Parts: sequence; structure tokens; C-alpha cells
Amino acid sequence: MAVFLASAVVLSSSAAAFYRSAVAAAPTQALPAAASGEKSGGYIKYAEFNVPYIALKKALNMDIESHKNGGSLSWVQILAYLAAKYGGDFTRYKSSDMDAFVKKLETKNIGELTSGMKYYNYFKEAYTAVLGGLVGTYKENGEEKYGLMGYSPIAKTFPYSDCDDFGVQRTYGYTRPHLGHDMMAATGTPVIAVESGVVEALGWNQYGGWRIGIRSFDSKRYYYYAHLRQNRPYAKGLAEGQTVTAGDVIGYVGRTGYSSKENVNNIKVSHLHFGLELVFDESQKESSNEIWVDVYALTKLLRQHQSETYRDSATKEYYRKGTAEIPCR
Repeated sequence: MAVFLASAVVLSSSAAAFYRSAVAAAPTQALPAAASGEKSGGYIKYAEFNVPYIALKKALNMDIESHKNGGSLSWVQILAYLAAKYGGDFTRYKSSDMDAFVKKLETKNIGELTSGMKYYNYFKEAYTAVLGGLVGTYKENGEEKYGLMGYSPIAKTFPYSDCDDFGVQRTYGYTRPHLGHDMMAATGTPVIAVESGVVEALGWNQYGGWRIGIRSFDSKRYYYYAHLRQNRPYAKGLAEGQTVTAGDVIGYVGRTGYSSKENVNNIKVSHLHFGLELVFDESQKESSNEIWVDVYALTKLLRQHQSETYRDSATKEYYRKGTAEIPCR
């Protein structure tokens, strides 16, 4: 199986202490056994996510269309099948391969089609960890719908630009690859909770500046939002231990960080650092085996689902449209 280190990173023990709260990384090292689908200690020790946007979008549309027609097609199963077929190498992706697999599902079940695939279950578990909370049934204006529940980290109508910068070198503190995705936006742009979850980290970090860490309810995903605005980085009422709902305003874009002193703007260009850590076992959360994945393609997909906000002229706070003052639960 091919291992592509630009898509995920496992930290060396020497760098883990720096990265635990900072989203800074050490030299890239893969764990060959885990990367080839094997588990050590009963959980995945290495995972990567290099599914391109075109494959994500097509699989998602197939999933949604299936459910509209009373079916139960899963985009995770589709993508896991292709990953197993390609040995994890999505540079081999062909749209026709997805079509052929879905066509086969009309007459055969998933178990029959994947029984000879050594790594299908591995990819299914890994991709479920990445995508598990983003699609499902939800209510909108009192109506039950099925589709994309996850939101873009940037609020609707606010411009931003980005590029695929996962793994690019950073030098503050020590030389390391960048384990997140930078979304360039104006200071004060509302930052949105991608998925519902619990605020696990809040406050200053010398690498990320003012930052927020939110854990998904199934504990598999840790979302990291960093370099938030100086002086007023967070949404009013936000605190550790509180629950936020996907689409809520949680903070504001800024350029804080790269300083051991709090509330310092040492980032040259205002932007949101958005990161995603996968946690298959709690021992991984703050360890030398943290797993951070490339979310560039995912943010492109989430751009089609942005949270609409409004500004309170008195407090100058932004809120999700249709909500009252405090977005936290």
C-alpha cells in the first residue's frame, strides 16, 4: 500500500509536547503497520485523507440522491471502497470507477463487493472518523431534511481565499510541516463551528494565538481554529465545557500567535488556521501519535454550506441567523 505523507502526520516524541496545544508538528514519520490497515492495541495508529474534492462531491451527491429515493447509499462506503481499490492512492481516481461500484450495489450488497478487499474495513473506519458527523438527517425551518450538516469554517457572504498548504514548512519555534489549512480572510470575519460538539480548549497558545478546540460528540474529531482576533477573539459566552451547534458563530478571524506573550499579533496576514485531528483512542489525544489530516478538499466541499449570520449593531457581535444572543448551550 502506498503511504502519502503529505496527507497526514504522526509526531515524533521530541515534538509532541510543542504540538499538543499548538498545532505544530515534528518531522513526518509513518507507522507502516498501521498505515497498511493493521491495528496495534486495537485501534488505528495512522490514517491519512487524500480524497480529492471531485470524488468527495460526487460521492456526497450520490448519497443524498439515494436517500431522497428511499435508499441508503453511504458516501463513506463508496470512498472507502475506492481507497481499498486504489491502495490509498487517489491520483488513480476515475469517476467511472465510482459509477461502476454504485451500479454493482443494485444487485449485490456491500459485504459481497468488499469481501476480498484486505483494507476496506480500515479505510471505512478511517473515513468514518473524518466524515462521520457531516452528513445525515436534520431539521431546517421545522422540516426534516437529509444532506450536508457540516458547515464551512467561514460565515456566508464573507470573502476568503485559500490554497492547499498542508505540510508546508513553518519555522517558528522549530522547523516543522504545517498541519492545518489556512483560510485567508479579513480580521473580524465570523468563524463558524463546522460540526456540533463540546469546547475542549480555549485561550492563548504561543503558536496558534487565541484558539478554540472543539471535540465532536463521538470523540473522533478534534477541530482546531487558531490565530483568532486580538482583544475579542471569541463569540460572546463561549467557554470550555460548553456545547456548540454546527453553524454557530464561535469566534473571529485575526492574526494572533507566534509569541509567548498573550494577545500579540505576530502573524503577518490575517487568516484562520483550521485543523482536524483524528482520535481513535484517547491515549492519542496528547501524545507522540497525534494524527492530523489534510482538510483542503473538505473545506472546498463545505463551502457549499455556509452559515448565514447577522450583526448586532449595539454589541458588534455576530450571531447565526435565527438565533438569540448566546450561541453556546
